[in-house]
Amino acid sequence: MSNLFDPSKASDVADLVKAFPLCWVISGDAGNRHGTPLPLLPETDGEGNVCSLFGHMARSNRQQAALEADPRASILCMGPQGYVSPGLVSSNLTWGPTWNYAVVRFETEVRFDAAENDAALSSLAEALEGDAWTPDRMGDRYEKLKPRIVAFHARVLETHARFKLGQDENDTVFAEIVEGHPNRELADWMRRARK
Repeated sequence: MSNLFDPSKASDVADLVKAFPLCWVISGDAGNRHGTPLPLLPETDGEGNVCSLFGHMARSNRQQAALEADPRASILCMGPQGYVSPGLVSSNLTWGPTWNYAVVRFETEVRFDAAENDAALSSLAEALEGDAWTPDRMGDRYEKLKPRIVAFHARVLETHARFKLGQDENDTVFAEIVEGHPNRELADWMRRARK
């Protein structure tokens, strides 16, 4: 069943992860919880749905061993967000404050593969740097550091996205918020989410 705050298309979720790649990887039960912020890259299927997240983790991170034993993890991605003040809405003096945001929670199964270390590092560098920088510019240091990490794919089992970006506002209020909000990135995502 569709919700007003669902992304308008599957590719919106992938675009959010691309724009805000630092995600929280959360795993373990209440007595043995782990959480690590990591930059991740979305991998999509033919319809644009995120089917996997690609990244790497330090081998020295205790969460890596914990995920080897139990590969289930929640991955949390926080996109644009911000407080929306009533001061932005002059057309309706009874309008109350709110918080707008776009977030995604993925339920995943993590599989490590050290054979993909080069691919994980080069893909991340390309996503963040384009062709301005590549890992091979590190020279010998790259080969010394590479064994300290291990690449992984987090296969997506479930996706829970909420893009609360003013879709419930009338046209006048929406225009006032978008025009006046100091977080221009949030305003851009609000425009994008407007159906």
